[in-house]
Amino acid sequence: MQFTSKENIEVPIEQVFEMLTDFERHERSAMRRGAEVTRTDSLSAPGVGVGWDLVFDFRGKSRQMNLEVTEFDRPYEMTLEARLQGVESTIQLQLVALSKTLTRLNVSTDVRPKTLSARLLVQSLKLAKSNITKRFDKRMATAARDMEDRYGGMA
Repeated sequence: MQFTSKENIEVPIEQVFEMLTDFERHERSAMRRGAEVTRTDSLSAPGVGVGWDLVFDFRGKSRQMNLEVTEFDRPYEMTLEARLQGVESTIQLQLVALSKTLTRLNVSTDVRPKTLSARLLVQSLKLAKSNITKRFDKRMATAARDMEDRYGGMA
């Protein structure tokens, strides 16, 4: 099952990529939302092999997820692999420079169940796909506006 979204951001491609790879900021954001975040690598710079173990509550249950950067092509592309209790996902972030100050962010997520209970979960997601896609697009738009605001504050 796949979800895709694209958003144009009024920020140069290099700065968008820097914001996407500001992993410390993303870690703090997840912790503020109640997640336990543990870095699983010792790399000093963003790149292939950066990873996390996350524990968070979702729908009344504690969930454990492993997340790792598997592809890294600055400033054009980054791919992450996520494993969450029988579900594997590939998250691909692609950036395209439309002009000096305009960048298109394409995000695609491919969800693959590996167990019977995960298949039931993905089947229920398929039934709610249009609603999930709307929420995904809305979250992407919010993230894009946040990047524009952060870039405006830097300039």
